Amino acid sequence: MDLSELKGIISLMQKSDLTEIEIELQDLKLRLARPGKATNIQEAPAYREVVQSRVAEPAPPEPAAAQPAEDHAGDTFDSPMVGTFYRKPSPEDGPFVQVGDHVKKGDALCIIEAMKVMNEIQSDFAGEIIEVLVEDGSSVEYGQPLFKIRKG
Repeated sequence: MDLSELKGIISLMQKSDLTEIEIELQDLKLRLARPGKATNIQEAPAYREVVQSRVAEPAPPEPAAAQPAEDHAGDTFDSPMVGTFYRKPSPEDGPFVQVGDHVKKGDALCIIEAMKVMNEIQSDFAGEIIEVLVEDGSSVEYGQPLFKIRKG
């Protein structure tokens, strides 16, 4: 490739919308790039639409023989759906609830993102948060325990 051919390629790029070209010949590899036209790129919001979801109160546990004592320390609040668990309404805010907090029926406990929709999960009973069983940002399954809550 000689200088006139190279100038021709550069001229072609300037006259067209090409922003990058790569040419490979037997003993030559050439890559030309230039800044493209500015395009409007919108950044997706960190959190999207919040949909409120109420979870039915868990059925009373069936009597079982010789349950471990720790099971009586509190009731578990289970995930109503598959998704990603978030303790905070946004990255800048504090968590909805912490260990030791008292919650009322209808209080927001967390958000579970499912199919790009943020679902605010609310408590169906009053009680005290004993333990948070899931790490923030982790995947959860349907029925997976999220919190241990002492009713009352």
